[in-house]
Amino acid sequence: MRVAVTGANGFVGRAVVSALVGAGRDVVAVTRSGTVAGVDTRTAALDRPDEVAAALADVDAVCHLAAVVRVRGSLADPLGTWRTNLGGTLAVLGALRPGARFVHASTAAIGDDHRPPPHPYGAAKLAADLAARDATVGGTVGAISLRVANAAGPGDADRTRLVPAILAAADGAGEFVVNGDGSAVRDLVHVADVADAVVAALDAAEPGSYRAIPIGSGQPVSVNAILAAAGRVLGRPVPVRHREAAAEPAAVTVDPTRAREVLGWAPRRSGLDRIVRDAWEAPGGRPRVPL
Repeated sequence: MRVAVTGANGFVGRAVVSALVGAGRDVVAVTRSGTVAGVDTRTAALDRPDEVAAALADVDAVCHLAAVVRVRGSLADPLGTWRTNLGGTLAVLGALRPGARFVHASTAAIGDDHRPPPHPYGAAKLAADLAARDATVGGTVGAISLRVANAAGPGDADRTRLVPAILAAADGAGEFVVNGDGSAVRDLVHVADVADAVVAALDAAEPGSYRAIPIGSGQPVSVNAILAAAGRVLGRPVPVRHREAAAEPAAVTVDPTRAREVLGWAPRRSGLDRIVRDAWEAPGGRPRVPL
């Protein structure tokens, strides 16, 4: 099976490419720019359907990871978020060959399906999920949307995300800013576990079927708990500064039961200390204190 990965040079994309290669797939990396070592790399911009179609012309399946990924960024540019996260998904779906399989990296930030998401990021992702669902109606495409919690672990250098920001503060980059009292709850899932879920979803995305499946550790943790874990792993406390609570959900939780039932998947690496340690010890990063 020849499998294309959009957003292949991103944090999750690199892990997915590695997992697919390890599973014996013929991988095509699709990026907006740059290359991915060891696999066929093709360039395409999501807002150019002709480029997307050319990049996907000979593939049997697509793992669609390319997207705007920040809630706060979506509030600053809502229409741009819709153009990328829905428009780009439509371009990919329109390029699929009959019999193709489609795995969409969606988000747990969608929340309750019965209520509109509170931000453009979640709303556009939900719309993309619905487009994937409807693409299967004719029976020629199989699709699964993985509603992923907070992916974390080795290879994430984006300091706007929780774990990299905490580790940067621990390494002398200043104080980690806590919104409110640190009681906000998130579900961290190891990026390698996310990659395993994508590989499993490819096999389960049978033509004519659509399923939305939550992917998370099932172990909600507070910001304070993540700070404590970083202190344990590094052997020293993380410097923090508190500010007024942000307008964001108090809790984002994920139940991985459906993923176990449908995909045979379980979060094997997603213990909190394991995530922090793997992120801290990843090669090519910052100086480390002795562990």
